[in-house]
Amino acid sequence: MNLSMRGIVKSFGANKVLRQVDFSLEAGEICALLGENGAGKSTLMNILGGVLQPDAGVIEIDGMPVSFHSPAQSLNRGIAFIHQELNLINDLPVYENMFIGREIKKHGFIDHKEELRQTRALFDRMEIAIDPTAPVSSLDLSYRQIVEISRALMMKASVIIMDEPTTSLTDPEIERVFDMLRMLKKRQVGVVFISHKLREVMEICDRYVVLRDGAAVSGGLVKDASIAGIARDMVGHDVSMEALRQSGQMNREVLRLEDLTQEPHYRHMSLTVHGGEVLGVTGLLGDGRSELFRTVFGDGGKYQGKIYLEGKPVQITSTRQALALGIGYLPRNRKENAIIKDMNILDNGTMVTLEKFARFGIISRKKQLESFDRQRGNLRIKMGSPFDPIGSLSGGNQQKVVLAKWLCTDPKLLILDNPTQGVDVGAKEEIYEIILQLARRGVAVVVLSNEAQEIIRVCNRALVLYHGDLQAEVSGDAMNESNIMRLATGGITEEEKAQ
Repeated sequence: MNLSMRGIVKSFGANKVLRQVDFSLEAGEICALLGENGAGKSTLMNILGGVLQPDAGVIEIDGMPVSFHSPAQSLNRGIAFIHQELNLINDLPVYENMFIGREIKKHGFIDHKEELRQTRALFDRMEIAIDPTAPVSSLDLSYRQIVEISRALMMKASVIIMDEPTTSLTDPEIERVFDMLRMLKKRQVGVVFISHKLREVMEICDRYVVLRDGAAVSGGLVKDASIAGIARDMVGHDVSMEALRQSGQMNREVLRLEDLTQEPHYRHMSLTVHGGEVLGVTGLLGDGRSELFRTVFGDGGKYQGKIYLEGKPVQITSTRQALALGIGYLPRNRKENAIIKDMNILDNGTMVTLEKFARFGIISRKKQLESFDRQRGNLRIKMGSPFDPIGSLSGGNQQKVVLAKWLCTDPKLLILDNPTQGVDVGAKEEIYEIILQLARRGVAVVVLSNEAQEIIRVCNRALVLYHGDLQAEVSGDAMNESNIMRLATGGITEEEKAQ
Protein backbone atom coordinates (compact mmCIF):
# COMPACT_ATOMS: atom_id res chain seq x y z
CA MET A 1 0.00 0.00 0.00
CA ASN A 2 1.23 3.51 -0.87
CA LEU A 3 -0.12 6.27 1.35
CA SER A 4 -0.25 10.03 0.80
CA MET A 5 -1.51 12.87 3.00
CA ARG A 6 -1.50 16.31 1.35
CA GLY A 7 -2.26 19.77 2.71
CA ILE A 8 -3.58 18.50 6.05
CA VAL A 9 -4.96 21.30 8.25
CA LYS A 10 -6.35 20.92 11.76
CA SER A 11 -7.28 23.50 14.40
CA PHE A 12 -8.73 23.23 17.88
CA GLY A 13 -10.48 26.55 18.41
CA ALA A 14 -7.93 29.30 17.77
CA ASN A 15 -5.04 26.88 18.10
CA LYS A 16 -3.83 25.81 14.64
CA VAL A 17 -2.19 22.41 15.25
CA LEU A 18 -1.45 21.35 11.66
CA ARG A 19 -0.60 23.79 8.86
CA GLN A 20 -0.74 22.35 5.34
CA VAL A 21 1.20 19.20 6.27
CA ASP A 22 2.28 16.70 3.59
CA PHE A 23 3.24 13.15 4.56
CA SER A 24 3.71 9.97 2.52
CA LEU A 25 4.63 6.34 3.08
CA GLU A 26 5.52 3.64 0.57
CA ALA A 27 5.03 -0.10 0.93
CA GLY A 28 7.94 -1.71 2.77
CA GLU A 29 9.27 1.62 4.07
CA ILE A 30 9.97 2.68 7.67
CA CYS A 31 9.48 6.43 7.92
CA ALA A 32 10.26 8.34 11.12
CA LEU A 33 7.79 11.05 12.11
CA LEU A 34 9.73 13.41 14.37
CA GLY A 35 9.22 16.60 16.32
CA GLU A 36 9.02 17.98 19.82
CA ASN A 37 5.99 17.27 21.99
CA GLY A 38 3.21 19.50 20.68
CA ALA A 39 4.62 19.62 17.14
CA GLY A 40 1.50 17.91 15.71
CA LYS A 41 2.71 14.31 15.24
CA SER A 42 -0.09 12.67 17.25
CA THR A 43 -2.76 14.87 15.65
CA LEU A 44 -1.56 13.96 12.15
CA MET A 45 -1.55 10.25 12.94
CA ASN A 46 -4.91 10.45 14.73
CA ILE A 47 -6.32 11.85 11.49
CA LEU A 48 -4.81 8.93 9.57
CA GLY A 49 -6.16 6.55 12.22
CA GLY A 50 -9.70 7.90 11.99
CA VAL A 51 -9.73 9.36 15.52
CA LEU A 52 -9.89 12.94 14.20
CA GLN A 53 -11.07 14.47 10.94
CA PRO A 54 -9.00 17.14 9.14
CA ASP A 55 -10.32 20.63 8.54
CA ALA A 56 -8.75 20.51 5.08
CA GLY A 57 -6.51 18.26 3.03
CA VAL A 58 -6.59 14.94 1.20
CA ILE A 59 -5.66 11.36 2.16
CA GLU A 60 -4.99 8.91 -0.69
CA ILE A 61 -4.32 5.18 -0.68
CA ASP A 62 -2.74 3.87 -3.88
CA GLY A 63 -3.79 7.10 -5.62
CA MET A 64 -7.45 6.92 -4.57
CA PRO A 65 -8.90 9.52 -2.12
CA VAL A 66 -10.24 8.13 1.16
CA SER A 67 -11.78 9.57 4.33
CA PHE A 68 -11.97 7.95 7.76
CA HIS A 69 -14.66 8.84 10.27
CA SER A 70 -13.73 6.22 12.85
CA PRO A 71 -10.74 4.04 13.82
CA ALA A 72 -12.64 1.04 12.51
CA GLN A 73 -12.85 2.57 9.03
CA SER A 74 -9.10 3.25 9.04
CA LEU A 75 -8.35 -0.27 10.22
CA ASN A 76 -10.61 -1.74 7.56
CA ARG A 77 -8.42 -0.02 4.96
CA GLY A 78 -5.30 -1.63 6.45
CA ILE A 79 -4.03 1.10 8.82
CA ALA A 80 -3.26 0.01 12.40
CA PHE A 81 -2.22 2.36 15.23
CA ILE A 82 -0.15 0.88 18.07
CA HIS A 83 -0.16 3.35 20.96
CA GLN A 84 2.39 3.78 23.76
CA GLU A 85 -0.03 2.17 26.23
CA LEU A 86 -0.33 -1.30 24.77
CA ASN A 87 -3.91 -2.50 24.36
CA LEU A 88 -3.47 -6.00 25.76
CA ILE A 89 -5.20 -7.92 28.57
CA ASN A 90 -2.47 -9.35 30.77
CA ASP A 91 -4.54 -12.18 32.27
CA LEU A 92 -5.49 -13.65 28.89
CA PRO A 93 -3.25 -15.89 26.78
CA VAL A 94 -1.54 -14.42 23.73
CA TYR A 95 -3.81 -16.08 21.17
CA GLU A 96 -6.98 -14.67 22.81
CA ASN A 97 -5.45 -11.19 22.80
CA MET A 98 -4.92 -11.58 19.05
CA PHE A 99 -8.70 -11.70 18.51
CA ILE A 100 -10.09 -9.29 21.13
CA GLY A 101 -13.21 -7.63 19.71
CA ARG A 102 -13.34 -9.92 16.66
CA GLU A 103 -13.44 -13.37 18.19
CA ILE A 104 -13.91 -16.38 15.93
CA LYS A 105 -17.28 -18.01 16.72
CA LYS A 106 -18.51 -21.53 16.11
CA HIS A 107 -22.10 -22.49 17.02
CA GLY A 108 -22.36 -19.31 19.08
CA PHE A 109 -19.21 -19.98 21.14
CA ILE A 110 -15.65 -18.72 20.79
CA ASP A 111 -13.63 -21.16 18.72
CA HIS A 112 -10.43 -21.19 20.80
CA LYS A 113 -8.96 -24.00 18.73
CA GLU A 114 -9.20 -22.01 15.48
CA GLU A 115 -7.88 -18.82 17.12
CA LEU A 116 -4.89 -20.78 18.41
CA ARG A 117 -4.32 -22.37 14.98
CA GLN A 118 -4.35 -19.01 13.18
CA THR A 119 -2.06 -17.41 15.77
CA ARG A 120 0.47 -20.26 15.47
CA ALA A 121 0.34 -20.02 11.68
CA LEU A 122 1.08 -16.26 11.77
CA PHE A 123 3.90 -16.68 14.30
CA ASP A 124 5.46 -19.40 12.16
CA ARG A 125 5.19 -17.24 9.05
CA MET A 126 6.77 -14.26 10.81
CA GLU A 127 9.36 -16.40 12.63
CA ILE A 128 8.13 -15.22 16.05
CA ALA A 129 9.28 -17.31 19.01
CA ILE A 130 6.32 -16.75 21.34
CA ASP A 131 4.12 -19.48 22.87
CA PRO A 132 0.55 -18.48 21.85
CA THR A 133 -0.86 -20.14 24.98
CA ALA A 134 1.34 -18.13 27.38
CA PRO A 135 -0.39 -15.39 29.39
CA VAL A 136 0.57 -11.90 28.23
CA SER A 137 1.66 -11.11 31.81
CA SER A 138 4.54 -13.59 31.40
CA LEU A 139 6.04 -11.67 28.45
CA ASP A 140 8.58 -8.87 28.67
CA LEU A 141 7.67 -5.52 27.11
CA SER A 142 9.34 -6.23 23.78
CA TYR A 143 7.33 -9.41 23.23
CA ARG A 144 4.14 -7.61 24.20
CA GLN A 145 5.00 -5.01 21.56
CA ILE A 146 5.50 -7.85 19.07
CA VAL A 147 2.09 -9.32 20.00
CA GLU A 148 0.50 -5.93 19.23
CA ILE A 149 2.27 -5.82 15.85
CA SER A 150 1.20 -9.40 15.13
CA ARG A 151 -2.40 -8.56 15.97
CA ALA A 152 -2.26 -5.72 13.45
CA LEU A 153 -0.97 -8.16 10.83
CA MET A 154 -3.76 -10.60 11.72
CA MET A 155 -6.15 -7.76 10.83
CA LYS A 156 -4.46 -7.45 7.41
CA ALA A 157 -2.72 -4.17 8.19
CA SER A 158 -0.54 -2.79 5.39
CA VAL A 159 0.48 0.31 7.38
CA ILE A 160 1.42 0.23 11.07
CA ILE A 161 1.79 3.42 13.09
CA MET A 162 4.06 2.91 16.11
CA ASP A 163 4.00 5.65 18.77
CA GLU A 164 7.21 5.65 20.87
CA PRO A 165 7.52 1.84 20.62
CA THR A 166 10.84 1.61 22.51
CA THR A 167 10.29 4.11 25.33
CA SER A 168 10.24 1.50 28.12
CA LEU A 169 12.51 -1.11 26.49
CA THR A 170 16.09 -2.11 27.24
CA ASP A 171 18.66 -2.43 24.44
CA PRO A 172 18.18 -6.20 23.87
CA GLU A 173 14.39 -5.71 23.85
CA ILE A 174 14.71 -2.87 21.34
CA GLU A 175 16.78 -5.08 19.03
CA ARG A 176 14.06 -7.74 19.24
CA VAL A 177 11.43 -5.23 18.10
CA PHE A 178 13.75 -3.98 15.36
CA ASP A 179 14.12 -7.54 14.06
CA MET A 180 10.33 -7.62 13.79
CA LEU A 181 10.31 -4.31 11.89
CA ARG A 182 12.91 -5.63 9.45
CA MET A 183 10.63 -8.63 8.87
CA LEU A 184 7.71 -6.26 8.17
CA LYS A 185 9.82 -4.44 5.56
CA LYS A 186 10.46 -7.70 3.74
CA ARG A 187 6.72 -8.31 3.63
CA GLN A 188 6.05 -4.84 2.18
CA VAL A 189 4.34 -3.47 5.29
CA GLY A 190 4.86 0.28 5.74
CA VAL A 191 5.73 1.56 9.22
CA VAL A 192 5.39 5.08 10.67
CA PHE A 193 7.94 5.24 13.48
CA ILE A 194 7.27 8.04 16.01
CA SER A 195 10.22 8.43 18.37
CA HIS A 196 12.38 10.91 20.26
CA LYS A 197 15.36 8.54 20.15
CA LEU A 198 17.32 9.79 17.18
CA ARG A 199 19.98 7.07 17.36
CA GLU A 200 17.25 4.49 16.85
CA VAL A 201 15.87 6.50 13.92
CA MET A 202 19.30 6.41 12.29
CA GLU A 203 19.49 2.64 12.81
CA ILE A 204 16.06 1.42 11.71
CA CYS A 205 14.38 4.06 9.51
CA ASP A 206 14.69 4.66 5.76
CA ARG A 207 13.29 8.17 5.66
CA TYR A 208 12.24 10.92 8.09
CA VAL A 209 9.84 13.86 8.28
CA VAL A 210 10.20 16.58 10.94
CA LEU A 211 7.24 18.61 12.20
CA ARG A 212 7.70 21.85 14.12
CA ASP A 213 4.86 24.07 15.32
CA GLY A 214 2.38 22.18 13.15
CA ALA A 215 4.33 22.41 9.89
CA ALA A 216 6.59 19.94 8.07
CA VAL A 217 9.97 21.70 8.17
CA SER A 218 12.31 19.05 6.79
CA GLY A 219 12.60 15.47 5.58
CA GLY A 220 14.65 13.13 3.49
CA LEU A 221 16.63 9.92 3.52
CA VAL A 222 18.07 8.96 6.89
CA LYS A 223 21.35 7.91 5.29
CA ASP A 224 21.87 11.50 4.11
CA ALA A 225 21.09 13.05 7.51
CA SER A 226 22.84 13.45 10.88
CA ILE A 227 21.55 13.33 14.44
CA ALA A 228 22.69 16.91 15.02
CA GLY A 229 20.92 18.12 11.86
CA ILE A 230 17.63 16.39 12.68
CA ALA A 231 17.75 17.64 16.29
CA ARG A 232 18.30 21.18 14.99
CA ASP A 233 15.27 20.88 12.70
CA MET A 234 13.14 19.60 15.58
CA VAL A 235 13.85 22.45 18.00
CA GLY A 236 14.72 25.25 15.56
CA HIS A 237 18.26 25.80 16.82
CA ASP A 238 21.49 23.87 17.31
CA VAL A 239 21.41 21.22 20.03
CA SER A 240 24.74 20.34 21.60
CA MET A 241 25.71 16.67 21.54
CA GLU A 242 28.78 17.26 23.71
CA ALA A 243 29.19 15.99 27.26
CA LEU A 244 27.64 18.35 29.80
CA ARG A 245 29.18 16.83 32.92
CA GLN A 246 31.02 19.30 35.08
CA SER A 247 34.03 18.98 37.34
CA GLY A 248 32.53 21.05 40.13
CA GLN A 249 33.36 20.73 43.81
CA MET A 250 32.04 17.50 45.29
CA ASN A 251 31.64 18.09 49.00
CA ARG A 252 30.34 15.95 51.85
CA GLU A 253 29.47 12.28 51.52
CA VAL A 254 25.68 12.06 51.30
CA LEU A 255 25.05 8.36 50.70
CA ARG A 256 27.17 5.28 51.37
CA LEU A 257 26.11 1.69 50.80
CA GLU A 258 28.12 -1.17 52.28
CA ASP A 259 27.60 -4.71 51.02
CA LEU A 260 23.90 -4.14 50.29
CA THR A 261 22.25 -7.38 49.17
CA GLN A 262 18.71 -8.38 48.24
CA GLU A 263 18.51 -11.64 46.32
CA PRO A 264 17.75 -12.21 43.51
CA HIS A 265 17.91 -8.54 42.48
CA TYR A 266 21.37 -7.37 43.58
CA ARG A 267 24.25 -8.41 45.84
CA HIS A 268 27.28 -6.93 47.64
CA MET A 269 26.63 -3.38 46.48
CA SER A 270 29.07 -0.86 47.94
CA LEU A 271 29.16 2.74 46.68
CA THR A 272 29.26 6.38 47.74
CA VAL A 273 27.59 9.51 46.40
CA HIS A 274 28.69 13.04 47.32
CA GLY A 275 26.92 16.35 47.39
CA GLY A 276 27.46 18.20 44.11
CA GLU A 277 27.97 14.94 42.19
CA VAL A 278 25.93 13.32 39.43
CA LEU A 279 26.46 9.56 39.65
CA GLY A 280 25.25 7.40 36.77
CA VAL A 281 24.12 3.80 37.21
CA THR A 282 23.52 1.76 34.07
CA GLY A 283 23.26 -1.75 32.67
CA LEU A 284 20.81 -3.95 30.78
CA LEU A 285 17.60 -5.82 31.58
CA GLY A 286 17.80 -7.45 35.01
CA ASP A 287 20.77 -5.41 36.22
CA GLY A 288 19.04 -4.59 39.52
CA ARG A 289 19.61 -0.82 39.55
CA SER A 290 15.97 0.16 40.09
CA GLU A 291 15.55 -2.42 42.86
CA LEU A 292 18.75 -1.22 44.55
CA PHE A 293 17.69 2.42 44.72
CA ARG A 294 14.10 1.60 45.58
CA THR A 295 15.64 -0.01 48.66
CA VAL A 296 17.44 3.25 49.41
CA PHE A 297 14.07 5.00 49.10
CA GLY A 298 12.40 2.55 51.52
CA ASP A 299 10.34 0.82 48.85
CA GLY A 300 12.39 -2.32 48.28
CA GLY A 301 11.57 -4.60 51.21
CA LYS A 302 14.06 -6.40 53.43
CA TYR A 303 17.77 -6.26 52.63
CA GLN A 304 21.15 -7.12 54.10
CA GLY A 305 24.01 -4.66 54.46
CA LYS A 306 24.30 -1.08 55.67
CA ILE A 307 23.05 2.29 54.48
CA TYR A 308 24.69 5.51 55.69
CA LEU A 309 23.24 8.96 55.14
CA GLU A 310 25.64 11.84 55.79
CA GLY A 311 27.86 9.42 57.69
CA LYS A 312 25.14 8.11 60.01
CA PRO A 313 23.77 4.54 59.77
CA VAL A 314 20.07 4.42 58.84
CA GLN A 315 17.58 1.58 58.47
CA ILE A 316 15.12 2.86 55.86
CA THR A 317 11.86 0.91 56.00
CA SER A 318 9.34 3.26 54.34
CA THR A 319 9.13 5.98 51.71
CA ARG A 320 7.80 8.38 54.37
CA GLN A 321 10.98 7.82 56.38
CA ALA A 322 13.14 8.30 53.25
CA LEU A 323 11.33 11.57 52.50
CA ALA A 324 11.91 12.78 56.07
CA LEU A 325 15.62 11.95 55.66
CA GLY A 326 15.84 14.16 52.57
CA ILE A 327 15.67 11.50 49.84
CA GLY A 328 13.62 11.97 46.66
CA TYR A 329 12.91 9.34 44.01
CA LEU A 330 11.55 9.88 40.51
CA PRO A 331 10.38 6.44 39.26
CA ARG A 332 11.01 5.15 35.76
CA ASN A 333 7.42 4.85 34.55
CA ARG A 334 5.91 8.31 34.78
CA LYS A 335 2.40 7.35 33.73
CA GLU A 336 2.07 4.40 36.10
CA ASN A 337 4.10 5.48 39.12
CA ALA A 338 4.76 9.22 39.12
CA ILE A 339 1.60 11.11 38.17
CA ILE A 340 -2.04 10.73 39.19
CA LYS A 341 -4.06 11.25 36.02
CA ASP A 342 -7.23 12.37 37.82
CA MET A 343 -5.38 15.16 39.66
CA ASN A 344 -4.59 18.62 38.36
CA ILE A 345 -1.10 19.98 37.68
CA LEU A 346 -0.82 21.77 41.04
CA ASP A 347 -1.71 18.73 43.16
CA ASN A 348 0.61 16.49 41.14
CA GLY A 349 3.44 18.96 41.62
CA THR A 350 3.05 19.29 45.40
CA MET A 351 1.54 16.02 46.60
CA VAL A 352 4.54 14.88 48.67
CA THR A 353 4.71 18.16 50.60
CA LEU A 354 1.02 18.79 51.27
CA GLU A 355 1.59 18.49 55.04
CA LYS A 356 3.80 21.62 54.86
CA PHE A 357 0.82 23.63 53.61
CA ALA A 358 -1.70 22.32 56.15
CA ARG A 359 -2.87 23.75 59.44
CA PHE A 360 -5.37 21.87 61.57
CA GLY A 361 -5.81 19.49 58.66
CA ILE A 362 -6.74 22.23 56.16
CA ILE A 363 -4.41 22.88 53.21
CA SER A 364 -3.53 26.49 52.50
CA ARG A 365 -4.02 26.82 48.76
CA LYS A 366 -2.04 30.08 48.83
CA LYS A 367 1.08 28.40 50.30
CA GLN A 368 0.68 25.45 47.94
CA LEU A 369 0.55 27.78 44.93
CA GLU A 370 3.52 29.81 46.13
CA SER A 371 5.66 26.69 46.51
CA PHE A 372 4.67 25.30 43.11
CA ASP A 373 5.08 28.67 41.36
CA ARG A 374 8.73 28.81 42.48
CA GLN A 375 9.43 25.43 40.90
CA ARG A 376 7.32 26.25 37.85
CA GLY A 377 9.58 29.22 37.16
CA ASN A 378 12.82 27.39 37.93
CA LEU A 379 11.90 24.43 35.70
CA ARG A 380 10.30 26.54 32.94
CA ILE A 381 7.16 24.40 32.90
CA LYS A 382 4.99 25.29 29.88
CA MET A 383 1.37 25.17 31.04
CA GLY A 384 -1.85 27.08 31.33
CA SER A 385 -3.64 27.09 34.68
CA PRO A 386 -2.19 25.02 37.55
CA PHE A 387 -5.72 23.66 37.93
CA ASP A 388 -5.67 22.10 34.44
CA PRO A 389 -5.46 18.29 34.32
CA ILE A 390 -1.93 16.86 34.30
CA GLY A 391 -2.80 15.08 31.04
CA SER A 392 -3.07 18.43 29.26
CA LEU A 393 0.73 18.77 29.36
CA SER A 394 3.31 17.31 27.00
CA GLY A 395 5.43 14.41 28.23
CA GLY A 396 8.41 16.67 28.91
CA ASN A 397 6.34 19.11 30.96
CA GLN A 398 4.70 16.26 32.89
CA GLN A 399 8.19 15.06 33.77
CA LYS A 400 9.08 18.56 34.97
CA VAL A 401 5.99 18.58 37.21
CA VAL A 402 7.17 15.28 38.72
CA LEU A 403 10.58 16.87 39.28
CA ALA A 404 8.88 19.89 40.88
CA LYS A 405 7.15 17.54 43.32
CA TRP A 406 10.51 16.33 44.61
CA LEU A 407 12.32 19.66 44.44
CA CYS A 408 9.64 21.11 46.73
CA THR A 409 11.03 18.77 49.42
CA ASP A 410 14.51 20.36 49.14
CA PRO A 411 16.22 16.94 48.91
CA LYS A 412 19.79 16.09 49.95
CA LEU A 413 19.74 13.05 47.64
CA LEU A 414 17.67 12.86 44.45
CA ILE A 415 17.38 9.54 42.58
CA LEU A 416 16.18 9.87 38.97
CA ASP A 417 15.19 6.61 37.26
CA ASN A 418 15.22 7.15 33.46
CA PRO A 419 14.50 10.89 33.89
CA THR A 420 14.14 11.65 30.16
CA GLN A 421 12.06 8.63 29.20
CA GLY A 422 9.48 9.56 26.57
CA VAL A 423 10.42 13.26 26.31
CA ASP A 424 11.56 15.10 23.21
CA VAL A 425 15.07 16.31 22.46
CA GLY A 426 14.43 19.88 23.59
CA ALA A 427 12.90 18.85 26.93
CA LYS A 428 15.77 16.40 27.38
CA GLU A 429 18.31 19.21 27.24
CA GLU A 430 16.30 21.23 29.73
CA ILE A 431 16.13 18.28 32.16
CA TYR A 432 19.89 17.76 31.83
CA GLU A 433 20.43 21.40 32.74
CA ILE A 434 18.13 21.02 35.76
CA ILE A 435 20.20 18.01 36.91
CA LEU A 436 23.41 20.04 36.64
CA GLN A 437 21.85 22.99 38.50
CA LEU A 438 20.90 20.66 41.35
CA ALA A 439 24.47 19.38 41.54
CA ARG A 440 25.78 22.94 41.59
CA ARG A 441 23.51 23.59 44.57
CA GLY A 442 25.15 20.69 46.41
CA VAL A 443 22.45 18.04 45.90
CA ALA A 444 23.71 14.48 45.42
CA VAL A 445 22.05 13.25 42.20
CA VAL A 446 21.87 9.61 41.05
CA VAL A 447 20.79 9.04 37.44
CA LEU A 448 19.63 5.52 36.57
CA SER A 449 19.49 5.09 32.80
CA ASN A 450 19.71 2.40 30.15
CA GLU A 451 20.96 5.00 27.64
CA ALA A 452 24.75 5.04 27.71
CA GLN A 453 24.82 8.35 25.83
CA GLU A 454 22.72 9.98 28.55
CA ILE A 455 25.06 8.72 31.27
CA ILE A 456 28.09 10.00 29.35
CA ARG A 457 26.59 13.43 28.77
CA VAL A 458 25.49 14.31 32.27
CA CYS A 459 27.30 12.17 34.88
CA ASN A 460 30.67 12.67 36.59
CA ARG A 461 31.20 8.92 36.82
CA ALA A 462 29.14 5.79 36.31
CA LEU A 463 28.64 2.36 37.83
CA VAL A 464 27.89 -0.46 35.38
CA LEU A 465 25.79 -3.36 36.69
CA TYR A 466 25.35 -6.84 35.26
CA HIS A 467 22.69 -9.23 36.58
CA GLY A 468 22.74 -7.66 40.03
CA ASP A 469 26.52 -7.41 40.35
CA LEU A 470 28.63 -4.27 40.20
CA GLN A 471 30.91 -4.79 37.20
CA ALA A 472 32.98 -1.63 37.31
CA GLU A 473 33.13 2.10 37.89
CA VAL A 474 33.97 4.20 34.83
CA SER A 475 34.92 7.85 34.47
CA GLY A 476 36.86 10.13 32.15
CA ASP A 477 37.88 8.54 28.85
CA ALA A 478 36.74 5.09 30.05
CA MET A 479 33.15 6.38 30.19
CA ASN A 480 32.34 5.73 26.53
CA GLU A 481 29.55 3.79 24.83
CA SER A 482 31.59 0.78 23.70
CA ASN A 483 33.15 0.31 27.13
CA ILE A 484 29.84 0.68 28.95
CA MET A 485 28.17 -1.82 26.60
CA ARG A 486 31.04 -4.30 27.05
CA LEU A 487 30.67 -4.15 30.83
CA ALA A 488 26.85 -4.19 30.72
CA THR A 489 26.90 -7.43 28.73
CA GLY A 490 29.22 -9.18 31.20
CA GLY A 491 32.59 -8.49 29.56
CA ILE A 492 35.24 -7.73 32.16
CA THR A 493 39.02 -8.07 32.15
CA GLU A 494 41.12 -9.73 34.85
CA GLU A 495 42.59 -6.32 35.71
CA GLU A 496 39.10 -4.91 36.22
CA LYS A 497 38.16 -7.88 38.41
CA ALA A 498 41.16 -7.20 40.62
CA GLN A 499 40.17 -3.57 41.24
